[in-house]
Amino acid sequence: MPSALAKRQVPLLDLNAQHEYLRDEMLAELIPLIDSQRFIMGPAVGELECALAGYCGVRYAIGCASGSDALLLAWMALGIEAGDEIITTPFSFFATAGSIARLGAVPVFVDIEESTFNLNVEQVRNAILRSVRVKAIQPVHLFGGAANMTPLLEVAQEFGLPIVEDAAQAIGAEHQGRRVGAIGDIGCFSFYPGKNLGA
Repeated sequence: MPSALAKRQVPLLDLNAQHEYLRDEMLAELIPLIDSQRFIMGPAVGELECALAGYCGVRYAIGCASGSDALLLAWMALGIEAGDEIITTPFSFFATAGSIARLGAVPVFVDIEESTFNLNVEQVRNAILRSVRVKAIQPVHLFGGAANMTPLLEVAQEFGLPIVEDAAQAIGAEHQGRRVGAIGDIGCFSFYPGKNLGA
C-alpha cells in the first residue's frame, strides 16, 4: 500500500503520459512487426537505419542492441585496446566511461564548461599533452545541446585522434548546421526511454 507521501510525489518518469497520444499510431506499426517476428535484421531495422542516416546526414547507420553497445562497438572498430586512454567527461551516464572500461581502456576525465555542461576543450588539450597513451576523444552531447565541436575537431586533427560522439541525449541537436552524431568519426545514439529519443 503506497504511503501518503508516495502519493504526493512527482513521478520521475511517466512514460504513459509521454506516449499516450502516440499509442494508436505506435500499435499500428508494432502489431505487424510482432506478427512477423522479424525483430533483428528484418526490414523494420533496415528502414530505421536508412531513416536515421538520412536524418543525421550520414551515409550509414547501424542498429545495435543498445547505446552502450554502440559505444563499445565504436571503440572496437577503432582498435582501442587495454591501457589506451580516452578523454571524456564524468558528467554523463555511466555507460560513457563503462564502454571504455569494458575493453580495459582507461577513461581520462576532464571537466566541463560551466555554460554548456559539455567538455572543456582547453582541458582536453592539456590531457593530451600529459599522456602519450591518449587514443581518442569522446564528447557527450548533453540535455539536447551540442558540445562545442569546432575546437574539439581542431584539437583531434592536430593530434591525429578520432572522435566518438556520445549523442544518446541529443539526437536532432546541431552544431553549426550539422547534426550531432555526424560530426566526429563515429556517433552513437540510444533509444532508452529516459533519453530524448525514447524507445
